Amino acid sequence: MWLMIKDASDLLPTTQWSETIWSKTREEDLLDSRSSSRLCVAALLPFKDTQPDWGSFDRMLVWMHECAHHFGVEITFVLNADTGYVFNLSNDLYEEVIQRFRRLYPEAPFISGVTAVGASADNFKASCYHPHLEIAQAYEPCEVMIMTSQALNSLDSENRRDAYFEIAEKIEVPALVHALEPAFVPWATPFEPWLLHQLASHEKFVGGKISTLDEPHFLYWASMCQDLNLEFVPHSGDDFGIASAIKMGLPLLIGAGVSACPLICAAKKYWREDTFDSRVYKLFEAFQSLEDSVFRLDEKGSAAGYKHSTAEILKMLGVIESAEIHPDCSDIRAGNEAMKMREALIRPMRMAERMNIPHYSFPL
Repeated sequence: MWLMIKDASDLLPTTQWSETIWSKTREEDLLDSRSSSRLCVAALLPFKDTQPDWGSFDRMLVWMHECAHHFGVEITFVLNADTGYVFNLSNDLYEEVIQRFRRLYPEAPFISGVTAVGASADNFKASCYHPHLEIAQAYEPCEVMIMTSQALNSLDSENRRDAYFEIAEKIEVPALVHALEPAFVPWATPFEPWLLHQLASHEKFVGGKISTLDEPHFLYWASMCQDLNLEFVPHSGDDFGIASAIKMGLPLLIGAGVSACPLICAAKKYWREDTFDSRVYKLFEAFQSLEDSVFRLDEKGSAAGYKHSTAEILKMLGVIESAEIHPDCSDIRAGNEAMKMREALIRPMRMAERMNIPHYSFPL
């Protein structure tokens, strides 16, 4: 009889999740209504007339901070991630984003995305990650999120592990790893169990973000980490499954936190045992219907246009002035995206009104 793997020592670089007991765990077995894990919001970098709109950037951060404070939720801002156009930023603009944040919040911790600057698509070099690391680590307290690159992702499991460890040699602050699937970038592949366990066992990596649409890798990560008592915290990057992380008491690290911040903060409060409100289930449905639209796949099977959708929502909410995206970014939706997002907001705004959730209505 074929036995499923449950001991980390039995994992091989070629082991698939389907061969492990962690792929068979039910979400219901991991529910936690007592924990109140942080909400990590990948902040949008707004643009107006092809230039960063710093006034809107500041307003957006303050808006989200007020939402979190109202509901008693711990919020950590994520700068220079995909929602912040990290792949389109010069090093100077990358640093300016952090400097602008620091002027507003001089002592607040943040997470900064770190990716390979000037990297070849087929020749991995850890040194390509050094420029972003050097910039971000000069502004402690902070964490860094090691975002994948094509050359890093193309390596087999053992060489990929070694590459992450080589990057870690230059890391001086707590670090998160990041895995995603092809719906976000076509060459991406999620971590298999051996690689996740290897990275989770490294002292520099305190957690990781997983972004997938087609397979519940966040559930696999959560199950493995809990079962093996790993000192590694999975952060859900699955904007199609926000409720799962809330119900499991685990952190979120999502771009959806920008477009639905008041709703997500409310859901985190009303799921907790001491403040439970059964309407939270309808709130889950409401913001999930919104994010299903924001992160919808285009004809190429890509959800990358979510940045444009997010900008349209924030503009309608009066948080930012323009729905422009980075002028060098091609991830723009076709058609009348403002109209689509206005329709997508109908249900979540009804729930916001019925549950007295502030900061989520069209300005008068």
